[in-house]
Amino acid sequence: MTFTAGTPVIDTMIAFPREGSEQYDFIRRQTKDAASRAMAFPAEHVFTDAPKEPPGDDPIGVTLREMDRHHVEIGLIGVDDEVSRRALAKFPERFAGACAVDPNTGMDGVRKIVRDYEELGIRAVTAFPAGTFPQVPIDDRKMYPIYAKCVELDLPIFVCAGVPGPRLKMDPQRVERIDEVMYDFPELVFVTRHGCRPWVDLAVALMVKWPNLYYSTSAFAPKHYPKAIVDYANTRGADRIIYGGYFPMGLSLERIFAELPGVPFRDHVWPRFLHENARRVLKLDPRRQP
Repeated sequence: MTFTAGTPVIDTMIAFPREGSEQYDFIRRQTKDAASRAMAFPAEHVFTDAPKEPPGDDPIGVTLREMDRHHVEIGLIGVDDEVSRRALAKFPERFAGACAVDPNTGMDGVRKIVRDYEELGIRAVTAFPAGTFPQVPIDDRKMYPIYAKCVELDLPIFVCAGVPGPRLKMDPQRVERIDEVMYDFPELVFVTRHGCRPWVDLAVALMVKWPNLYYSTSAFAPKHYPKAIVDYANTRGADRIIYGGYFPMGLSLERIFAELPGVPFRDHVWPRFLHENARRVLKLDPRRQP
């Protein structure tokens, strides 16, 4: 069976269109090539057909319309800007919040997690190791207070792993670094983002080893889902692969959902991949409907 339009979806990486490119200044400040600093989106060389629809006066409406078109019931969004916080407050049945944390901020970052958890009801924490400045590797001890707080609050953490799209050093996101984290924090629910390339086979081996390690498909068009991930989902990993998009940063939902029917998942995988696994990891009430 292929993907059927109308199947409910939880998108674990979605946002709202924004004017300007200041949101990517944190990436530009550590890039060294002139091309990256000139790009509106510092990974344009990867996402050559990224959505360019302007937000107008209603960026929340733009995203909601796209979600409705493609039966995305709930989207996991950041909570660090005014538009996202407004969306979370106005449409709590459609959006779940995630707190982005910079380990360079030390205990202030830990306090931010607690504050967002208490005030905004966040469902997850996110981290971009290659994008921090200075960079902080996945297994760096600066990350450990964050992991500990996630365990204490029973929150999953979504972490970019593999070669980053922007022209940043890849070393902080080497997939082997996840092994030590899972060893030290076996209760931590750790979800990789952005593909784990070129160490996808290692990511699968680590998921076999660690029961709380998951893989999300964020920032990958379905036709580029790694074969090792599809094979793992079709065999013993149906409960460990989670759908993630990348709208509006690099991929349109139109492209994603046009390509999904070409992914050779088995029948039992589709509902788990599209919504059941995310619902469990994010602890979303199954009765929560738009």
